[in-house]
Amino acid sequence: MARVMEPANDDPLVVQAELEEDFPSEAEALTEEPSVQEEELSADTALVPYDPLQRYLAEIRRYPLLTPEEEHELAVRYKEYKDIEAAYRLVTANLRLVVMIARSYQRAFRNLLDLIQEGNIGLMEAVRNFDPYRGIRFPSYAVWWVRAYIIRYIMNNWRMVKIGTTQAQRKLFFNLQREKERLEAEGFTPGPKLLAQHLGVKEEEVIEMEQRMASRDLSLDMPLDENEEEAATFLDFIADKGVTAEEEVATAEYRQLIKTKMAEFAKTLKGKEHVIFSKRLLAEEPMTLQEIGDQYGISRERVRQLESRLKKKLKDYLLRELKGGKELDIGVVEER
Repeated sequence: MARVMEPANDDPLVVQAELEEDFPSEAEALTEEPSVQEEELSADTALVPYDPLQRYLAEIRRYPLLTPEEEHELAVRYKEYKDIEAAYRLVTANLRLVVMIARSYQRAFRNLLDLIQEGNIGLMEAVRNFDPYRGIRFPSYAVWWVRAYIIRYIMNNWRMVKIGTTQAQRKLFFNLQREKERLEAEGFTPGPKLLAQHLGVKEEEVIEMEQRMASRDLSLDMPLDENEEEAATFLDFIADKGVTAEEEVATAEYRQLIKTKMAEFAKTLKGKEHVIFSKRLLAEEPMTLQEIGDQYGISRERVRQLESRLKKKLKDYLLRELKGGKELDIGVVEER
């Protein structure tokens, strides 16, 4: 589980110093640029396996850092004229910043190069959206885009089944373990209730996230016994939440009983009530109140009153005929 830290200082000079402190051998190796023949010879005779991360760190040091004035000029050139070369220089000059941010999330995702790659995409997005006229330096702005892309990548690839799909869940995912460690260091027992209070979330959300993080992905098609060719799978033991055959039969019988009782009720009706019942309540394309009123020479309001009385009579009839039908609901046709 990741212990998320704030990104390192976004000043490129500080970032370079920290990188050289962490990777001193690479800093020394870059005092002279090796020739192609030397690189091939080194690759053929190396006693230590090729390390793509170290090679990447060596390559990004080849790009010069920018002063605040150069940075502003390049940002203006890109914003005003869409100068691709200016955007390229902004990106390459801040690749070291992406590495520093990615390293703070390395405990959550072991492959640092994947995090760096995703952070570089965020860096390019930052260049596209940066406004040089707001009076802030580009690295300070880019930090948030780089971090956002790295976090999204971790959440999407932590497991096959995503465990954080909302902003609140992603925040809880990264802060839960850190808060646990902080409380333990202070001598507290980090229970769900205490964690929820400190993180400002519901206790149920903490419990759910802990369960998600503690469990592992499990294929429902995986056999319980790998030694058997036709062994049962986990899917075989999951209850079907659909309608059972008995429930389908009971529902069909109940519908048939309702249909029979409705037909019997229709035989007790005459005149206007029978027309309203058959042409309005039961019809797929019911007549309007005005149409029925015109047919009998009465007002629309009078037809509505007759319909309301008929519905009450139908409900009382069905409740008498169908024992246990207290929750019976008579559908209402939209009045028009």
